[in-house]
Amino acid sequence: MPNRIVVQKYGGSSVANVERLENVAERICSYSLQGDKVLVIVSAMGDTTDELISLARQINPNPSDREMDMLVSTGEQISSSLLALAIHKRSLEAISFTGSQVGIITDTDHAKAKIITIETKRIKKELNSGKIVIVAGYQGVSINKEITTLGRGGSDLSAVALAVALKADICEIFTDVEGIFTTDPRLVAKAKKIDYITFDEMLELAARGAQVMQTRAVEVAKKYNIPLHVRSSFSKKEGTIIMEKTPNNIEDPVVRGVTLTESEAKITICQVPDFPGFASMVFNKMTQGNVNVDMIVQNMSHDKTTDLSFTVSKDSLSKAVKLSENIAREIKAGEVLFDENIAKVSVVGVGMRSHSGVAAKCFKALADNKINIGMISTSEISISCVVKKNDGKKALRVLHKTFELEKTK
Repeated sequence: MPNRIVVQKYGGSSVANVERLENVAERICSYSLQGDKVLVIVSAMGDTTDELISLARQINPNPSDREMDMLVSTGEQISSSLLALAIHKRSLEAISFTGSQVGIITDTDHAKAKIITIETKRIKKELNSGKIVIVAGYQGVSINKEITTLGRGGSDLSAVALAVALKADICEIFTDVEGIFTTDPRLVAKAKKIDYITFDEMLELAARGAQVMQTRAVEVAKKYNIPLHVRSSFSKKEGTIIMEKTPNNIEDPVVRGVTLTESEAKITICQVPDFPGFASMVFNKMTQGNVNVDMIVQNMSHDKTTDLSFTVSKDSLSKAVKLSENIAREIKAGEVLFDENIAKVSVVGVGMRSHSGVAAKCFKALADNKINIGMISTSEISISCVVKKNDGKKALRVLHKTFELEKTK
């Protein structure tokens, strides 16, 4: 189909060095030469973002979000301009832009800004002139004209949002793996690539720790029903299609995937007086402090006080502990404890909606392998368990084997 609008996103590992940039340029040019209008979104090269964050924290352990956005947004600008130069070398026209230059307008929340609108006029003009357009991912400009970033994995969101705005024919997410797997193939050798997966399953996998796609990007794709093709930038093989409804198979697996995250910590506010609204007070304070809470467990004791435990990302731990200590003093609760040595393992699958016994099978498998569960959270299509960090990888392998995911096609 000639004159398609093709949106492609290349992750940091895909553009990590000159050789890989050249490889990406070759692939992009092949699309352009067959008549496609190509819009490319790129991440920073390799570990550039992590290196910039580390550098900032050497100078100031508590850097402001505004200055961090100014700093880390430069990584994507470097890779986008280098990619444009690689395409020029191949005698095709290309032009690179920052998120601000192409009109990705966000709210004023630094470090995890939300996209309000995208002004597509400039992109359309360049695409219609025959140029390959390259946009620095992960960034935009706020309504106050400040540079903002879209959170970890934000280049995925840039790509999906631009695909929606341009009514693109296809949105491809290129990464260093061949698609979405039943679990992390680096941790489980028998992990299998999934050919098709629903938006709902992908949302749960991403929210539970799978790092292939940003959760917010999948949410936008689901909202506007934009199928995504997650595939490797190092091969021509088909990857995984993320879509509203997958092709019907007679025996779809009940559990589609298992995830592990070691990036969370648990906070416990002890001996909280039992009165109406205390939980609302705690989590409103967390919201006001831009701390996202994941799992929550409340335990009532015999003396009519309660211990309230919840998990947050390790990046937010220091802020969350301070907020919790302030709340504890305010309501005359006990001490605030925190534990960074935890892991969360989750099983996900839309088949769980219509099949009973998944939770029992999950808990039994962990118990049989002497893995203690500290917290449990469930949704219609997922079960998550907090375990000791040292047991995390073992729990992942146990559950992958228990639900026979190595047999998934």
